[in-house]
Amino acid sequence: MWALRSLLGLRCAAARTMSQGPARRPRPPKDPLRHLRTREKRGPSWGPGGPNTVYLQVVAAGGRDAGAALYVFSEFNRYLFNCGEGVQRLMQEHKLKVSRLDNIFLTRMHWSNVGGLCGMILTLKETGVPKCVLSGPPQLEKYLEAIKIFSGPLKGIDLAVRPHSAPEYKDETMTVFQIPIHCEQTSGQQPPAQSPERLSPQPPPHAEPADGEQHPDGVGRKVRGRDTSLVVAFVCKLHVKKGNFLVLKAKELGLPVGTAAIAPIIAAVKDGRSVTYEGREILPEEICTPPDPGITFIVVECPDKGFIQPLCENTAFRSYQEKADAPVALVVHMAPEHVLLDSGYQQWMERFGPNTEHLVLNENCESVHNLRSHKIQTQLGLIHPGIFPPLAGPRPQVEGSAAQGVPTVRGQCLLKYQLRPRREWQRDAVLTCDPEEFIAEALELPNFQESVEEYRKMAQDGPEETSSQYPEVVFLGTGSAIPMKIRNVSSTLVNISPDTCLLLDCGEGTFGQLCRHYGDGVDRVLGSLAAVFVSHLHADHHTGLLNILLQRERALASLGRPCHPLLVVAPTQLRTWLQQYHNQCQPLLHHVSVIPAKCLQKGAEVSSPEVERLINLLLETCGLEEFQTCLVRHCKHAFGCALVHMSGWKVVYSGDTMPCEALVQMGKDATLLIHEATLEDGLEEEAVEKTHSTTSQAIGVGMRMSAAFIMLTHFSQRYAKIPLFSPDFNEKVGIAFDHMKVSLGDLPTVPRLTAPLKALFAGDLEEMEGRRERRELRQVRAALLAGEDVEPPQKRAPAEQPPSPKSKKARAQ
Repeated sequence: MWALRSLLGLRCAAARTMSQGPARRPRPPKDPLRHLRTREKRGPSWGPGGPNTVYLQVVAAGGRDAGAALYVFSEFNRYLFNCGEGVQRLMQEHKLKVSRLDNIFLTRMHWSNVGGLCGMILTLKETGVPKCVLSGPPQLEKYLEAIKIFSGPLKGIDLAVRPHSAPEYKDETMTVFQIPIHCEQTSGQQPPAQSPERLSPQPPPHAEPADGEQHPDGVGRKVRGRDTSLVVAFVCKLHVKKGNFLVLKAKELGLPVGTAAIAPIIAAVKDGRSVTYEGREILPEEICTPPDPGITFIVVECPDKGFIQPLCENTAFRSYQEKADAPVALVVHMAPEHVLLDSGYQQWMERFGPNTEHLVLNENCESVHNLRSHKIQTQLGLIHPGIFPPLAGPRPQVEGSAAQGVPTVRGQCLLKYQLRPRREWQRDAVLTCDPEEFIAEALELPNFQESVEEYRKMAQDGPEETSSQYPEVVFLGTGSAIPMKIRNVSSTLVNISPDTCLLLDCGEGTFGQLCRHYGDGVDRVLGSLAAVFVSHLHADHHTGLLNILLQRERALASLGRPCHPLLVVAPTQLRTWLQQYHNQCQPLLHHVSVIPAKCLQKGAEVSSPEVERLINLLLETCGLEEFQTCLVRHCKHAFGCALVHMSGWKVVYSGDTMPCEALVQMGKDATLLIHEATLEDGLEEEAVEKTHSTTSQAIGVGMRMSAAFIMLTHFSQRYAKIPLFSPDFNEKVGIAFDHMKVSLGDLPTVPRLTAPLKALFAGDLEEMEGRRERRELRQVRAALLAGEDVEPPQKRAPAEQPPSPKSKKARAQ
């Protein structure tokens, strides 16, 4: 008993120490990554001996939810071709090491190809990768400048751009040639028909040019630094791999195996030269296997028919189609179906010959990508299928439609084509989604079935759920910082009525989450999207917006409706990012009307008639009496918001923040508070450092504003499946999961799901409890070293409101 009392006392002392100064040990400086140390040992004088193993692997098969991306592996290097939204998440889920990437190749400056690049760069920087080279369209340099508006200066990583006009690139694995392909148009011609799959929208004819932008007559579609008429193909030629020295054969011939004299003999025969030993000529083929030729693979994007003729007439490809001494093992086609069906394109494919394989990546390549999302949603659905509805599965694969006699394979996530040691397709890693397997796994967990049955019995005996369907809240992303396999980054859809909805934040991959949640109904949802609220300019809260804008145009076109600009409530700094991307990369300003979030603060004066018109349009379209914002305690220009509907409900969203009195006042008597709870209790100091909230702090905010219900979200990715429960959890608090759907009538049910959730994730909770105990032991040691007195345990006081981020400097002084 004394020992227990002492431990509890030491925990209290440790807690005081933590509040007075950092209890966590400082992180050691990052060491160079292991593969970089290996490369340094090899030195710069490597010879082009070629790698032993090389394969291409599909990361994203071209579907609307994931785009098209390709990963290339050798024991020396790793490469990525295109980096759309969600690619980083897929690589993390499927253990394709981001930390090994040193080259990213981009076929076109379009958001479908670069939407995940900002997040990938930030992750490479955090991982410690010292340098990454981007190859492709010339706008890449402008893109990197544009993302610094919200990412900061990107110190710690050397980002180099290799434009398409640069000489070939060579490393230990291969030589890469860039081939620019221009979609040429003569004066007065319309742009080629855009693929519905690879939409690159143009401003409508009546739209005014942005900031004096001119639409030039003549060839191409170049506007300022933007060139939408250029794609870049990549021809990648592996280095010849020297043959293997046959030790046993050499011994049979009496060669001095095992002595220093054998080294020059090995070097000579590997280079294909004969050697003379003791008066006898020995041919290379007698003691060495034949060299592996430097085979080639090609990656090409043809987004619409306007590129077919320039591609077919490009002389750079003809040498690979006609010469037998430069065999092309594989051509990867990122092209929509109507391009593949074009007779000219099919003839171009046929010219590579029957020994060349062809891999197609487009929207007809249906494949499961986010398997863990399907698994966890299926298992959660056993608890409450209404709150955790099943995700949309892939449609059946469409049969090949390419040229006859051309070996064509449609992409699937993790499909491999091995180039070395032997050429072959490998499908052992291709994902299969088996809900029955997921269900069986859950039912085998201890106490899971019993807790579900007990919950259902309680639900039957308890009061009936109310039938209030709207507002309906769909949590699309409930994780923080970076997208991970189970929790995507911040985004919440609020369905206000059957034909009106809005998004609260829009992190990378939000559109993909909508596709997985709604399936074929995603266009209907985008068609009903009235507004997006962006709380602040951290990448995990807004980099999904551009894809929403582009895909919304496509959705409205498919519904036969006009495409009016989407209302976006955001910090004014968002406009700078949109303007930069529009000017330098891709036209999109005609898709959006920005309402400065500061103009919706209580008492704010709106001097612009246009902004006032947009605010009135927002309220009218969404049926709101009020859309109010307030500054919260996170970064500069970070906002929370409150939506007050004409029918009387009030939904409050915190964005990212520490406990904030302004939010409490704005959210008084909220029907629903959606509040971030990034960290567990006991990590209050880390929460202050990162300007976030712990679970109890978030619950405390809801209690102070007298919220009828509190949904916690934005969990640190260290709580991948479920966060640790706080003692302050009660019947008014729920935990959000990706793809969770709740209406106001469902809210009383959510706390009753706690026992089944704890049973489903018992192993994860036990592991996190173990981590917490180890952390507390470290705090105990810190308290002892600091000479703290051991006091008897005291009742834990309510968490104090942390100091404002503005006072950090003052506290340090």
